[in-house]
Amino acid sequence: MAGVSTGYGCSVCGCSLSSDWAAQGYSSTAGFQASVRYEYSESSQLRSGDASIAPSDPFVVASAGETQQSTFNRVTVLSLDYATGGNWGVTLDVPFINRDHTTLGDGDPSVSSSEASGLGDLRVLARYQVHSLAQGFGIQFGLKLPTGRINQNFDAGPGEGQLLDRGLQLGSGTTDLLAGVSYFSRLTTSLGAFASALIDQPLAERADYLPSASLTLDTGLRLLNETWLTPQLQLNTRFDARERGSEGDAGNSGGTFVYLSPGVTAEIGGHLHAFAFFQLPVYQYVNGVQLEPRWLLSLGVTYKF
Repeated sequence: MAGVSTGYGCSVCGCSLSSDWAAQGYSSTAGFQASVRYEYSESSQLRSGDASIAPSDPFVVASAGETQQSTFNRVTVLSLDYATGGNWGVTLDVPFINRDHTTLGDGDPSVSSSEASGLGDLRVLARYQVHSLAQGFGIQFGLKLPTGRINQNFDAGPGEGQLLDRGLQLGSGTTDLLAGVSYFSRLTTSLGAFASALIDQPLAERADYLPSASLTLDTGLRLLNETWLTPQLQLNTRFDARERGSEGDAGNSGGTFVYLSPGVTAEIGGHLHAFAFFQLPVYQYVNGVQLEPRWLLSLGVTYKF
């Protein structure tokens, strides 16, 4: 599978994660591989700059015009990967998103809420890699396609019927160019390491909205042993630019996000393995006022045909 992060997110979804070591794409085995990944995050902490702030802070409404309450994200990603057995491979990621959001508008007597479920934006990522038993290097390139809805309204409350912020829609509405590089090395007989970078660049705005461009940097270590469990530790960093366009929120979008992510991969038979990661924020800097999660969870299984 692909050698870069596969997390689906903007600021409402948390940070990216290379959730499966096998997803680094260093295997030379030909054939298909399928995986299912579940990601959960609860954004309920208001932040400005590098600090958390109280909802009662006058700066919240002055900056954002509202007081956001919470955003719950539950994302299931179905992935299908094909490797030629040589240097080439391709991955298709299909996300299904369930998202609940509540906010209190300035002067509103109660909160407005929305609940959406459906297909998100598909990603197709090809790769070319050169590898040996001890190390490997790869490049990735592809597209994120505008398959998710961008017309969801608030379901209840004073804002019922009004269009939800574009950054909270199931899709961005734009086609994005994806480009990345990855590297792995077996440092010792019992320790492996990887590093990867991915650029996500929207190509053109749609309906007066241009989502944040982003740069994701991931690095990690895994402890190699003879058991069926492989412990791992990752550092995941994402830099987001501001949204653009009249429907974007330039003042309250973009930032820098760093997560420490311990996890484990479990071999279950010869073709199946599972993984679990828990992400903890170690640094967050946001422009304006934004909701951010206190932690994120990623679980999944991968089957090699």
